[in-house]
Amino acid sequence: MIEKYKWIIQHFDKLKDIHLLAVRLILAYGFYNPAIMKWQNINSVAEWFGEIGIPFPTLNAYMAASTEMAGVALLTFGLASRIISVPLIFVMIVAIVTVHFGNGFESGNNGFEIPVYYIILLMVVLIYGAGKFSFDYLLRARMNYTSSD
Repeated sequence: MIEKYKWIIQHFDKLKDIHLLAVRLILAYGFYNPAIMKWQNINSVAEWFGEIGIPFPTLNAYMAASTEMAGVALLTFGLASRIISVPLIFVMIVAIVTVHFGNGFESGNNGFEIPVYYIILLMVVLIYGAGKFSFDYLLRARMNYTSSD
């Protein structure tokens, strides 16, 4: 029984990198539309940010839009994945506090359910990295190769 369990675990371990790729691509897809919508009408976003009490609304509108768009690109390619996860988590926390929290948890009520899922997935990338199917992996492999010369 224990040997069968070990065999199963070993085979699931082989799927880790595919899972990390899927997590990154789902996150990139999830941030894409909000980033595009912000950039298409950044002045309206800045005005809305001011209405909901976000300080320095124009600056923060540009920062949120830039962070989300950078997240789309970096998560897609698996480049600096752990680094971009931190500001994206912060963007999600701000979204929860300023927009979603008062609506409860349910996503159907514009609650904080989806941003919490994003935070959890971003934490996966932050903790485990981008996986083998990423530029992060290729760069790390290259740096390890050249450092042993």
